[in-house]
Amino acid sequence: MRLWVDADACPNVIKTILFRAAERVEIPCILVANQAIAIPPSKWIERRVVSSGFDVADNYIVDNIDTQDLVITADIPLASDVIDKGALAINPRGELYTKENIKQRLSMRDFMDQMRSSGVQTGGPATFNQQDRMAFANTLDKLLAQRVR
Repeated sequence: MRLWVDADACPNVIKTILFRAAERVEIPCILVANQAIAIPPSKWIERRVVSSGFDVADNYIVDNIDTQDLVITADIPLASDVIDKGALAINPRGELYTKENIKQRLSMRDFMDQMRSSGVQTGGPATFNQQDRMAFANTLDKLLAQRVR
């Protein structure tokens, strides 16, 4: 099992949780971004810098994951591709994307895009808070316990 992180937009507090988890259970944590992301010295943590461009990091992740991997991303189309390949995906707020919920998430994302492009002010996501951090840590721990056995 490997942890793959869509690192460009991943909150630093989530990266810290991932770094600790990778060290604790001794599994690779790979941050993928189009710029160098700071990482602590560790044999379990690495970064992959990809070229800039639309979906380059996402495509790199999808091309390199296998069914035992876990991807951390807030990007719903990337999560859908991950699920299609048989891997797991969670967002930084601890929500597990599944075959059962990903189509609805994609539909809602597309609907909100249409609303914004027609001039409707939809606001942004809620502020990332302590509850989100705890939900992520709990979901991650649960998934690691299931997968690492």
